[in-house]
Amino acid sequence: MANSNGGIVGVDNAPFDADQDAVITTFNSSGTFTAATYTTQATVLVVAGGGGGAAVIGGGGGAGGYREIADHPVPSSGVPITVGGGAASSSAPNSPGANGANSVFGAASPITSTGGGGGNGDGAAAAGNTGGSGGGANGNPATGGAGNTPPTSPSQGNNGGNSIGSGGGGGGGAGAVGVNGGAGHPQNAGAGGAGTASSISGSSVTRGGGGGGGTVASDGNPEYSAGSGGAGGGGEGGNGTPGGDGTAGSTNTGGGGGGGSYSYPSMIGGAGGSGVVIVNEAAVGTVNTSGIWDMNALYDNVKAGTWV
Repeated sequence: MANSNGGIVGVDNAPFDADQDAVITTFNSSGTFTAATYTTQATVLVVAGGGGGAAVIGGGGGAGGYREIADHPVPSSGVPITVGGGAASSSAPNSPGANGANSVFGAASPITSTGGGGGNGDGAAAAGNTGGSGGGANGNPATGGAGNTPPTSPSQGNNGGNSIGSGGGGGGGAGAVGVNGGAGHPQNAGAGGAGTASSISGSSVTRGGGGGGGTVASDGNPEYSAGSGGAGGGGEGGNGTPGGDGTAGSTNTGGGGGGGSYSYPSMIGGAGGSGVVIVNEAAVGTVNTSGIWDMNALYDNVKAGTWV
């Protein structure tokens, strides 16, 4: 086809204006995510449920796995979302706390964060459970559970604290390992590892703190230091009567539960905090023109070096 300017070049596209505001969607429980009309990728945060603290000089629970992925492909169809629950509290002596449940952004290229590992309880030396972040060791010399299990890159969590005395190790956090029990005094418990801050929801929020370990307290003796919960929802460990039970991890942070003390009957390990999934769709502002150029315009742009 020709015109008075010597012809035309280009595909005749239908002009349109794709203008879309940013959208932030938070799932505090399982559901289905549906992207806005012009969204093709988004930043996605997936935090799993936290592990439970163990009873009886228990190690703190590890934080749920923490994964934040930028520019992740998003389909136009609905995406199933699974928000993992935190582990239940534990009252059985000499047994570990339970692991938290996984959280999943279930697109064709899924993002899975693994539940936090449970802390281990009093008895024979025993390591904390593995998980997104590992659980703390029990109140005997033992090793904290391995975090980032199974491995992801970047890492979804950290190891739980060891025990080098009769205080439980702190659970691992998304941003730091759990602190060893027995540091400074054999019966001091370790703090939970710190979580990680994110502004995906519009303001900075820290999630994924590990639970603190529990410690010994007995009649006539001073109470030793319990492990504090890691920043980002980790529960505090128990340190004898009153308040000998471990504190639960905070809801929708993936925080690990605190380990219980040795002060009967207050020796229950705290429950893990539930996880969360957040999807941040960036604003879109695109104008598509027809794509038709006459030969004069083509010549002028080639000469000017602006035709690409």
